[in-house]
Amino acid sequence: MAEAIFRDLVKKEGISDQFKIDSAGIGAWHVDLPPHEGTRKMLDEKRISYQGMKARQVTPEDFHTFDYIIAMDEQNIRDLNEVQTLAGDAKVSKLMDFVPSPREQNVPDPYFTKRFDYTYQLVERGCEALLETIKNEQKGV
Repeated sequence: MAEAIFRDLVKKEGISDQFKIDSAGIGAWHVDLPPHEGTRKMLDEKRISYQGMKARQVTPEDFHTFDYIIAMDEQNIRDLNEVQTLAGDAKVSKLMDFVPSPREQNVPDPYFTKRFDYTYQLVERGCEALLETIKNEQKGV
């Protein structure tokens, strides 16, 4: 969901060519599968494309390829930090860390909660704040 939302935001800003955006999971449970049906439904309602997206597992190379590795919760952070010790210097952060005074510190997994609408709201807010942070860093603010 976050990948699709962030892609949509940078596309609307006309700066897609300045970003390489991808998503990956800690485990290999859903590798090569499209986004969950609930995610697809939510993105369809918001008219956000997820075309071509399929799950993959995070790799040590990701920490060389990307400047930011964004996690949804504390457990993801711990797992990513274990992978990062093997390679790279990407910034590992939780999505909600970019949001001033977030109502949640972690983004709940809608696969378990079934609250795709609530997760969408949190992820959208987090992606907007992340994009603003990146733009400010590029400006030197």
